[in-house]
Amino acid sequence: MNHRFEILDKSICYSGFFRLEKYRLRHELFNGGWSAEITRECLERGHAVAILPYDPLTDQVILLEQFRIGALDFPGGPWLTEIVAGIIDHADETAEQVAHREGAEEAGCEFLELIPICHYLVSPGGASESITLFCGRVDTQTVTSGVRGLAAEHEDIRVSITSRAAALDLLQAGRINSAAPIIALQWLALNHARLRERWGCA
Repeated sequence: MNHRFEILDKSICYSGFFRLEKYRLRHELFNGGWSAEITRECLERGHAVAILPYDPLTDQVILLEQFRIGALDFPGGPWLTEIVAGIIDHADETAEQVAHREGAEEAGCEFLELIPICHYLVSPGGASESITLFCGRVDTQTVTSGVRGLAAEHEDIRVSITSRAAALDLLQAGRINSAAPIIALQWLALNHARLRERWGCA
């Protein structure tokens, strides 16, 4: 059931690479009535798409490694093992269009088919960002390991091709620490047999 809320005021605290918005609001309570006035800040950075590239013929995935500012103080450091991802730049741009663009830019791969996994909020306690997550079929024979990324966006992305089993070992060992690859690899662990059957590789 959706309850009502009322925005009393909205202002912009900061606008740069991201935008920080400040709200004064109130909302209905589960036990009836309305809350007192609440002040909240919300990070507005747009919405994103993430894709786990998977080759059902070789049972391999493509993983990326890159520097992330939000992980400066994280154990293990700010170079994270991730999957292909990118921001939706325009309101009329579809998640599928972003997936194909980012696959080419970040991993040098072409997605032959995209399978939706889920659409989730990244950190709804303080940010509006959501991610549309896919598994994308690829042919790893056409992909080269190495360093990729757009210089104009200061990207320095190391591309690697690894077996599904080895990727799941990294996950189990705590070597994969961001939400999108964790969710995607867990989904693949549950669904790889169905995927390989769908794609005639069982």
